[in-house]
Amino acid sequence: MAEPLRLDLVVGCPPEHAFHVWAERIDAWWPRDHTATGDPGARVVLEPQVGGRIYEVAPDGTEHEWGEVTAWEPPCRLAYLWHLRTDREAATDVEIRFVPDDAGTRVEIEHAGWERLGDAADAWRERNVGGWTTLLPYFVAATTTPGEGAGHG
Repeated sequence: MAEPLRLDLVVGCPPEHAFHVWAERIDAWWPRDHTATGDPGARVVLEPQVGGRIYEVAPDGTEHEWGEVTAWEPPCRLAYLWHLRTDREAATDVEIRFVPDDAGTRVEIEHAGWERLGDAADAWRERNVGGWTTLLPYFVAATTTPGEGAGHG
């Protein structure tokens, strides 16, 4: 069974701001090469509530489902089912905690549930190691710069 991915990083802002940037400004920092379409004009939406959808809107209005919010506890915890580029039945679990730290906020990410992907679990997990590694610098930049961030524009 594939072990959960666990990532920790520290951002130089309070947990309230880190949570807000991740959850409510996701469209400003999420890189378009990490979307279903890869289209620079795509929008990323995270509906701020339990049961809220996470999805992409292509420039032509087509929506691509990515996930569903399973925990909404600002400013300390956000969790969601994640099924970008796979079926909802094979969704993995992402949990993000925003913990006060002397330097700002420690962001603790756990990405689990790989067993739902069957024989492809290890390959998907490994692919997500690279995905998180290239995604997180955009989030870090967006927590320290006002405005639109690095993902869109």
